[in-house]
Amino acid sequence: MYTVSVRDHIMIAHSFRGEMFGPAQKLHGATYVVDVEFRSTSLDDNGIVIDIGLATEAMHRILAELNYRNLDDDPSFKGRNTTTEVLARAVFDRIAAAIGRGEFGASARSVESMRVTLNESHVASASYEGRL
Repeated sequence: MYTVSVRDHIMIAHSFRGEMFGPAQKLHGATYVVDVEFRSTSLDDNGIVIDIGLATEAMHRILAELNYRNLDDDPSFKGRNTTTEVLARAVFDRIAAAIGRGEFGASARSVESMRVTLNESHVASASYEGRL
């Protein structure tokens, strides 16, 4: 399996519902380093899994929809705690849809699976991975 990874970051604000979250029930900020791994068992005619330049640009556009936002106000997260796990899945789904629309270029057609990891700090992260 071939893997190509690209990285970006987002800064968000949010709050959580539920006693288990303690002080995080209040509005607070988080900065995530976002890693996306694109995987394929084959390479295209150019010998690549995905065009890294296009992937970086497309990922930046997708993450811009979340960057500097209070996710408590985002209708797509209404009624949900925007935990790192939930955000990893949301980013995965948005990137998968963009690949389907061709925003990641022709080479992305060979991508079979993807892993999105949100690094919350140097010691904690959460990922979502799945097939496309």
